[in-house]
Amino acid sequence: MQITHSLRKLLVASLFGIYAINAPAQEHDIMVVANIDNQTVKLDKVDIRNLFMGNASDVVLEPVSLPPQTLARAVFNTKIIGLTESRIQSYWSQMRFSGRSRPPREISAVDELISYVSSHKDTVAFVPASADIPAHLTVVYSTAKM
Repeated sequence: MQITHSLRKLLVASLFGIYAINAPAQEHDIMVVANIDNQTVKLDKVDIRNLFMGNASDVVLEPVSLPPQTLARAVFNTKIIGLTESRIQSYWSQMRFSGRSRPPREISAVDELISYVSSHKDTVAFVPASADIPAHLTVVYSTAKM
């Protein structure tokens, strides 16, 4: 059983690696968008990491996330959070157990996520750089070279 589970993990990692190598560069970039009144606000990596990891921040926004199995989340975890998904899940297990914090709400699809952020003030989310963003949302951070 353990061997089968390990082989499955290896296969998934290999397939992800093959896809990642062949994916367009834009799929490896994300934008962080927010539904805020001040369209000139820009956040840095530390602000965004603090928001999505439930840490204290000068910025008060509700983070919303894509689920773990998405490429955008893997890119976000790597480029912004700096932790693997398993480390993040472990962190949130500890936070929930201690009652200190809860993980961001997860929404399963990019279009649904954009719709949610569009209809809820003071929310923030990460999306692939290739996503169509409505004009009333503010891009507060991007990993794309501009």
